[in-house]
Amino acid sequence: MNLRFVLRAISLFCLASLFAAGAVAKKPVAPEVWPKPKPTTHDYSKWEKAITAFEESDQKTAPAKGSILFVGSSTIVRWKTLAEDFPGVSVLNRGFGGNQIKDSTFYADRMIFPYAPKAIFLRAGGNDIHAGWPAEDVFKDFKTFVAKVRGSLPNIPIYYIGLSPTVKRLVQVDEGNKINDLIAAWAKEQTGITYIDTRTMTLDSAGKVRSDLFVEDMLHFNAEGYKLLAAALKPYVKAATSK
Repeated sequence: MNLRFVLRAISLFCLASLFAAGAVAKKPVAPEVWPKPKPTTHDYSKWEKAITAFEESDQKTAPAKGSILFVGSSTIVRWKTLAEDFPGVSVLNRGFGGNQIKDSTFYADRMIFPYAPKAIFLRAGGNDIHAGWPAEDVFKDFKTFVAKVRGSLPNIPIYYIGLSPTVKRLVQVDEGNKINDLIAAWAKEQTGITYIDTRTMTLDSAGKVRSDLFVEDMLHFNAEGYKLLAAALKPYVKAATSK
């Protein structure tokens, strides 16, 4: 076998590999089925590791009690500049994974009450919709969350950070706005429950979702997105610290 034959064989192999890789990359992705059927079960145990991690961290360094507590799903989890965005305010981040509102309720005894927070900011609901739960069910879950928290912390202010449109889940915007509207209307009738509207925060002047506010997955905020979120919450955080 001469050298020329070997080199030609290698070249053909490389070309075949590149072609195969290109074919895989260009394979169309099946569109997500929407709306999804309403779930019949919910697995709370999937977050046990995250909650245990909080507890282990608290044993090493106990967070100060009376902080402004941020809970919820990935928007909170990924908010790495939370303390920097609210200088002079004692904030505590206890968001975990892609949880739903009912998960924060379930684990409240372990990731809310031990901190005796001064106020709670909750951002969740998007994963609930994504899983197939109707807006009305998510609204009920929010009221259950409030009832659970108020059972141990009767006078604590609770702020619900409304859902914002994303590029990734654009098809779910209407259902998200239903949740926003239901919670906003109910909050007006309650004491110490505040709805914070952010539904236009991610839109441009033409009403389209700004892709420049998200990381590559077009679902989670980048630094610019968090700047806008911090600006939207600033007056509410200030109000919470003054109570």
